[in-house]
Amino acid sequence: MADRRVLISRLEAIVGKDNVLKDRAALSVYDYDASLFTGLPDVVVFVRSTEEVSRVVKVANELKVPYVARGSGTNLSGGTILRDGGIIIDICRMDRILKIDLKNRTALVEPGVYNLTLQNALAPYGYYYAPDPASQKVSTMGGNVGENSGGPHCLKYGVTSNHVLGAEVVLPNGEVVWFGGPHWDAPGPDLMGLLVGSEGTIGIATKILVRIMRMPERVITLLAIFQSLEAAGQTVSDIIAEGIIPATLEIMDNLVIQAVEDSVHAGYPRDAEAVLIIELDGLADGMEEQAEKIMDLCQKNGVVSVRKAKDDAERAELWAGRKGAFGAVARLRPSYLVCDATVPRTRLPEALAAVKEISRKYDLPIGNVFHAGDGNLHPLILFDARNEDELKRVHKAGAEIMKICADLGGTISGEHGIGTEKMHEMHFIFSKEDLRTMKAIKEALDPSNLCNPGKVIPDDIVAAA
Repeated sequence: MADRRVLISRLEAIVGKDNVLKDRAALSVYDYDASLFTGLPDVVVFVRSTEEVSRVVKVANELKVPYVARGSGTNLSGGTILRDGGIIIDICRMDRILKIDLKNRTALVEPGVYNLTLQNALAPYGYYYAPDPASQKVSTMGGNVGENSGGPHCLKYGVTSNHVLGAEVVLPNGEVVWFGGPHWDAPGPDLMGLLVGSEGTIGIATKILVRIMRMPERVITLLAIFQSLEAAGQTVSDIIAEGIIPATLEIMDNLVIQAVEDSVHAGYPRDAEAVLIIELDGLADGMEEQAEKIMDLCQKNGVVSVRKAKDDAERAELWAGRKGAFGAVARLRPSYLVCDATVPRTRLPEALAAVKEISRKYDLPIGNVFHAGDGNLHPLILFDARNEDELKRVHKAGAEIMKICADLGGTISGEHGIGTEKMHEMHFIFSKEDLRTMKAIKEALDPSNLCNPGKVIPDDIVAAA
């Protein structure tokens, strides 16, 4: 790699000295994200425009320095840390909502805009942006695009890839191009499909064009209390089988319920083995009938009680518990690993039973909070990172959960990405030929392997000739 002093000087010439971090104390803040992995960068540069991003990337290419774009650092799979040093391009100051176009139902944003900031800006117009990850208060739109984020409402409305129409992208050589656009059905290769979910490995989105939707006429939010996690899961399958597609179906087990109540006091009963949050939205006509059908299905599965939010304030209170779940479990142990795997809905009981067995096998407490409607599990493995033996068991338990979900016909990531954490588990779901094809695409776009290197594709894969 180039002389560090030369690199810093070149970057300061682009963004100014005040926008470059270089001392170790400052860099240590960027040594980690929300995963279990760490990696100290050589320098952090704050950018404010597409032009600055492009110029920084060109310098990185010229000096052969690896780089990664980073927002709030909420990545859960080690995707925003640098394994072997390099440049972190911090995009948090690119935080403008550039245009809200109600006639065309689109919004144009910079990558540093928080997901919730966009939601709040749209609300006065009666519109919203459907993807709503639980971390939406702090996760950025750029990160959401990189990970193809979902959220509770992805059951009905889909994930980020279903709502991004186009993006301005700085390619690994520093060239600025547009993928997609305001049209809904672009001809030619699906370049947006390649970009969304690529985890920052093939380019940096500097402007993002998303579709926005009218707020529904009515919303009904139900909290169903069960004395069995399996019964809650069966209720989810029964609701979908009935032909009802709620906006959300979210489950939390007792371990998570206890933590949530200690943290945000959402009003969940502490003695419940599971709570199921069900939300219906859409046209007002017929919604009460749907809610009655759902309550009947809950009764068939031995529900203890069903509570309906009486107003927006009570609805927000119920959701505060779910959206604060990850933070709340920090009260139970100093550290936790968030697993993120998906199984077919009908295999949820088997997956949950397997997670319980893994908890016993490795002597580690595991809480469950998940998007039950689309089978996206988030087992939270609780441990103390200062205990090296526990840390080893955590990694083994996490890999075993991934393997079980893959064997049940699922996949190893629903929305948190592969990053550094799950690279070797890619073999569970892809053949070597599949992975070689991915590697070939990466090398075609990034021949120097400088754009967020060492992520997603296992190190032992060599691109097809």
